[in-house]
Amino acid sequence: MEHRDRVFSTQSRENNLFSHPADKLFKPICTTRLIFLYLRAVKIKFSMPDKHEIFNRTERLIGPDAMLSLAQKRVIIFGIGGVGSWCAESLVRSGVQHLTIVDSDCVCASNVNRQAMATTATIGQVKVEAMKAKLLTISPEADITAIRSIYSSETREHFGLEAYDYVVDAIDSLEHKAELILHATSLPRDVKFFSSMGAALKMDPTQIRVDEFWNVKGCPLARALRQRFKRSHRFPARKFRVVYSPEVLPNLGAALEEQPDAQPADTWTPLKAQVNGSLAHITAIFGFTLAGLILQDMMLRAHDA
Repeated sequence: MEHRDRVFSTQSRENNLFSHPADKLFKPICTTRLIFLYLRAVKIKFSMPDKHEIFNRTERLIGPDAMLSLAQKRVIIFGIGGVGSWCAESLVRSGVQHLTIVDSDCVCASNVNRQAMATTATIGQVKVEAMKAKLLTISPEADITAIRSIYSSETREHFGLEAYDYVVDAIDSLEHKAELILHATSLPRDVKFFSSMGAALKMDPTQIRVDEFWNVKGCPLARALRQRFKRSHRFPARKFRVVYSPEVLPNLGAALEEQPDAQPADTWTPLKAQVNGSLAHITAIFGFTLAGLILQDMMLRAHDA
């Protein structure tokens, strides 16, 4: 008797849940919806686009031979900040398959306004690891090496720059930047070197340009580098092209915290002793321009081969 009452009670509850005729359709509809979502997820998982689909627009522009050459080139970028992060993303989106990214910092909140991998979700993560994770969502088969380190005279031999086709300088420390320039320009000429000058304190994208380093005018970082080379009597072994802008605007707002030994906007300090304002559209154009210089050079090499 008690068993029958329990069965009746359970059946009554089920009937109450679907007491309206339309409600009786809800349960099978929910089940069908879940099956549909599952099948769609499985389809997406197993229909990952291949490299030919991802890079079709690049290949249509540069051709299959140059596309193959691009995929074989090895690139290393020092400094994955407002400039280097966008350079890395542009190269991988274009089809570079072998990329090494080097930086020692972690993502902080003040990076979010201009760095490709910096979001509120990546704050606190190692920059190169966050950047690598993003790049692999763009090109899952790419060979991305993330190195958490700084470039200096003590660490330079660890990077084996002779094994790369392209070396990119997006470092913002004057000392380390100078060391990389001196070393990279001493490498064999088939290792191409490109550098970014300062991208802070700028607003006008039409003033961004490319020139040989010794021809740059109006850039405080380029001037500080030239002075450093002259004082040390150590000079780059060959000419190299840089991305720069002669525009220098003042900081109109305050930094988050007081910076020691603050300098005027038209000077450059040896390390990160100053915090200057910067914007994503400027730093990204600097980075995209560096990537463009690599692609142009690669095309010239492919046609000359």
